[in-house]
Amino acid sequence: MKETFNVAVIYGSAREGRFCDTVGNWVVRTLKTDRDISVDVLDPAVLNLPAAHVGAEHQGVRELHATLGEADAFIVVTPEYNHSFTGELKLLIDAAKAQWKRKPLAFVSYGGMAGGLRAVEQLRLIFAELHVVTMRDVVSFANAWDRFDASGVPVDDGTDAALCHMVTDLKWWAGALRDARYPQAAPKLREVG
Repeated sequence: MKETFNVAVIYGSAREGRFCDTVGNWVVRTLKTDRDISVDVLDPAVLNLPAAHVGAEHQGVRELHATLGEADAFIVVTPEYNHSFTGELKLLIDAAKAQWKRKPLAFVSYGGMAGGLRAVEQLRLIFAELHVVTMRDVVSFANAWDRFDASGVPVDDGTDAALCHMVTDLKWWAGALRDARYPQAAPKLREVG
């Protein structure tokens, strides 16, 4: 029996006119071609999370907790602003705790010359604290605004293959960690005699 995985794609920007929509929408479209995956999108611009932690009674926080809790794995689509990631992404990350634990996460980053990789390296430290396993490979777009055509498709050959390669590892980790989180009951041994 083939496993299926719930993957939450997390948009890392809430700015008006953001390029995150182009990159994130490409990720979601590509993932939806994989029959082993169901996709949910978490967008800080839509969730409208409170600036201060108010608990799970807030509608955006409830939605966030439900989607993260049901996810087997995560993909964070992050820009790099001022050599780091956005405040909206940090707010989203900090609004949950147990829902992240013992699950894998992959990154798709974008930005200027560094392609968002400085943001990714900082995010790895934060997710390690939440007991999240981050994938080594990253799909990164340096000078991202030149890397997509007018319809939101990457112009470089091999970009889809790079995402699919990363997602293959993500699915392996999702299965392994799901089995570890929810182990099957061990068979009972019959007594001899």
